[in-house]
Amino acid sequence: MHSTVIRWSCAAALTVAASAVMAQESDNRVGANTDWSVFEETDPRQCWAVSSPKEVVNTRDGRVVAARRGEILLFVSFIPEDGVAGQVSFTGGYPFAGGSTVTVEVGDDTFELFTDSDVDPEWAWSASDEDDAAIIAAMKRGADAVLTGLSSRGTSTKDTFSLIGFTASVDEASARCNG
Repeated sequence: MHSTVIRWSCAAALTVAASAVMAQESDNRVGANTDWSVFEETDPRQCWAVSSPKEVVNTRDGRVVAARRGEILLFVSFIPEDGVAGQVSFTGGYPFAGGSTVTVEVGDDTFELFTDSDVDPEWAWSASDEDDAAIIAAMKRGADAVLTGLSSRGTSTKDTFSLIGFTASVDEASARCNG
């Protein structure tokens, strides 16, 4: 069983996935800090910082290829009702390969996000609160975050997110839901 399911019950993980879908569709943007935006919903109460990539590279067999992908977003979420306080998640806009992980590189630091097709095949999450804290700390120090994943069709994706405005956005999202 993957770490995401161990970390929360399956129902809680589905709540987070459903909340992330709502996050993609929300029009309740309450702040923008350069490359990151802050959103807030009240029922249930949740806040998040989110950004889209500045650069997207898709490859197969070592060659750059075109790939049809949905929205590509990197989140830090706060959902007090579910005990989520700064969870890092990512949607690559495609179903991930079964059992794969998404690598997050920030400067010299490397982390993994786990996928779970039983929860949601297009999402990846950190494995623990400690991992979230370490990833967020690295992102606050870094200039960009590079997320590398593998689609169920065998396409490797490399998405580069600017971290300009990250600290202000995460701090604001946290204050709105936890303050």
